[in-house]
Amino acid sequence: MKSGEVSGDKIRELAQQITLVENSGTGSTQLLASMPTPSAHIVGITGPPGVGKSTSTSALITQLRSEGKSVAVLAVDPSSTFSKGALLGDRIRMQDHALDSGVFIRSLASRGHLGGLTGTIYSVLKVISAAGFDLIIIETVGVGQSEIEIAKMADTSIVIAAPGAGDGIQAAKAGILEIADIFTVNKSDRPGADATVRELKGMLSMVSAAPSGSGWETPVIPTIATDGSGFVELCESISQHYAYLVDQGLLEQKRIGRIRESLLARTMNDLALKAQEIESQQDVAVHCAAGELSEDQACDLIRNAIKAGS
Repeated sequence: MKSGEVSGDKIRELAQQITLVENSGTGSTQLLASMPTPSAHIVGITGPPGVGKSTSTSALITQLRSEGKSVAVLAVDPSSTFSKGALLGDRIRMQDHALDSGVFIRSLASRGHLGGLTGTIYSVLKVISAAGFDLIIIETVGVGQSEIEIAKMADTSIVIAAPGAGDGIQAAKAGILEIADIFTVNKSDRPGADATVRELKGMLSMVSAAPSGSGWETPVIPTIATDGSGFVELCESISQHYAYLVDQGLLEQKRIGRIRESLLARTMNDLALKAQEIESQQDVAVHCAAGELSEDQACDLIRNAIKAGS
C-alpha cells in the first residue's frame, strides 16, 4: 500500500463507526472512550453559498494527495426543518476522488443543529482521526453562525470569498475577519477579483494592527478551483499555520477548546430535549397563550421540573 493510503477494510469499518456514533448506537460510548483525542490536522472551510466551497474542497484534496497526504472530508449539509432530510450532494461534486484509497468523504446532515455543524461532530472527528488520516476537512453549509462554530472545531479556518457582491464588507459585518486563519478569493479569473483581494487585505491589516492581534498574518490567496490555480499556495499556508500553532503552543489550546465545545453542546442538547418533553407534557405554551402563565413563570416551571427529575 502506498504512503497516504488507507485500506478498504479500514474505510468500511470507519463508515460503520461514524454511523454508530452519529446515531448514539449500542456500543458507541465504549468505542469513543477507547479512542485518543483527535491528533489529525483539522481544517475548516466555510463561506457564503455560491462561492465554490465544494469545488474548492475538491481542488484542495487533489493538491494534498499530490503531496502524499491522506484526507478525510466531512461535508455538512443543511437539513430540512420539516422532513429532517438533507441534500447530500457534496460527494457528487467530488467524484474525482471516489476511487482514491487515500480519501474518505462523508456527508453529514446538520439535523437542525444551530450553527451549521452536527451535534455529534466532535465524536465523528475522533473516529476519523483514530483511523489515521493526516488531515480532516470540515466543509460547512456556510449559513447563520456556521463560520463562528467552524473556528471552534478547526485548527485552521479557511474562509472563501468570491469577486464582487460586497464579500469583503459582508465578511467584516459577520465578524469572520477575526476567525479566518486563511482567506481565499475563489473565481479569481472573474472581474473584480483583484479589488476583492485588496479590500480584504486592507481590512485584515487593520485587524492585525489592533492590540489584540494574534500575531498570525492572515493571507489572502486568489484561487480558481476549476483548474487548481492557487492551491499550491493554499496548501503552503495551511502547513505554515499548523507550524505556527505548534511553535506558539496554541495547538493544545485548540484541542482543549474542541472538547469544551463538545461537552457544552451535548449538555445543552440534553437539557433542551428534557425541556421540550416537559413543555409538551404540561402544555406550557398553551397556558402562556391563555394568559395563565407569564413567560418567566413558564420558564421557571420548566427549570424546576428539570431539577426535580435530575
